[in-house]
Amino acid sequence: MRAESGREAALEALAAVRRGCFSQEAAEAAARGLEARERALCSRLMYGVLQNMAYLDHCIGAFCSLPLKKLEPPVLDILRISALQLLFFDRIPARAAVSEGVALCKKRGLARAAGLVNAVLRRVSESRGSPPEIPGAGTAEYLSVRYSHPLWLVREFVELRGYEGAEALLAANNAEPAVYLQANTLKISGGELLARLTAAGYSASAGRLDGELRLPSPGDIREIPGYGEGLFYVQDEAARLAVGLAAPAPGERVLDACAAPGGKSFAAAVLMRGEGEILSCDIQAKKLSRIEEGARRLGVDIISTCPMDARRPPEELQGAFDVVIADVPCSGLGVIRKKPEIRYKPPAELEGLPEIQLGILSAVSRCVRPGGRLLYSTCTLRERENGAVVRAFLETGTEFTLKSERTLWPDTDGTDGFYICLMERLR
Repeated sequence: MRAESGREAALEALAAVRRGCFSQEAAEAAARGLEARERALCSRLMYGVLQNMAYLDHCIGAFCSLPLKKLEPPVLDILRISALQLLFFDRIPARAAVSEGVALCKKRGLARAAGLVNAVLRRVSESRGSPPEIPGAGTAEYLSVRYSHPLWLVREFVELRGYEGAEALLAANNAEPAVYLQANTLKISGGELLARLTAAGYSASAGRLDGELRLPSPGDIREIPGYGEGLFYVQDEAARLAVGLAAPAPGERVLDACAAPGGKSFAAAVLMRGEGEILSCDIQAKKLSRIEEGARRLGVDIISTCPMDARRPPEELQGAFDVVIADVPCSGLGVIRKKPEIRYKPPAELEGLPEIQLGILSAVSRCVRPGGRLLYSTCTLRERENGAVVRAFLETGTEFTLKSERTLWPDTDGTDGFYICLMERLR
């Protein structure tokens, strides 16, 4: 059944995420064909539920006559979508949120649950001024429910940042992030791009980095003026800062060892002013077409692509590059604010990552020429995937020395959560 409203689309998108689909793809597929306003509502509802699921379930469970685990998943999702509107949205009347939830039950063949949904949502609505109290204030368990992060992850963040620091990070993870456009300065300056977007009615502002623009809720990126002309690419400040730290210069040779979807290769090409060579590799050959397409759009001709397992680079690449970028596969726990479903990854799935990361770092380090730079980066905040991997690498008696190391935090730096480490190969 094709969704006819943003609420129906959000219900379908949540089901898709539960089946393993990424949130962005799920929302786009579910809302296809809807008008812009309903597409936007679908996204707000889906992301809002994923960001606040444990808290919503806490509030729903306080007024539900059945344990939530006994509810059919679509019924529970309808309750979550509706409770989100009641507890977090200001512009949707409570009566509308309740009645639309009941109507959604009936339209989706769940009429038998309509009475329960109506009763629970009315109680949630009545409690908006004093929602059900979360027990255990001052504990990781409290933060886990209040900010809807799994307890194991909250405990890791408390260990890293302390209680107050962890709470600030969790709150930032649930905030709506802006989108950052990086001007393709091979074609246009940041100021010129800003003037063009402002004239077109976009609420753009200059970012903190040269040539960077900040856009709150930009909608479809492909519809922004200048996209088809290759005047910009999308990249968070953290990723651009990482490439900037490696400082690829005009005429140098760069290896982007885990390149997809290509943002760091594009940033390097711009810094190199379109002069030099960039080899962009990825273990999944099908992802390389996205990099090639992006390079064509931007008018960058110094990027070539090649499928490669970064743990086994070909012999001919040994010692061949001035800069090697190893933005390795990771748990992704620094980009929860953009991909809220990442927080629900089972921790067991993450245990083998440090071994893979160390294997990649050790292998691609051999591609750096004497005196060249090696950049290791992740979009996670877990020490075991960040500094611990670098130190394990440096302790193996390599020819590298640590030059710079930094962790970026969503709450204090306003960027994606990111780890950046620059090393230099001794001559």
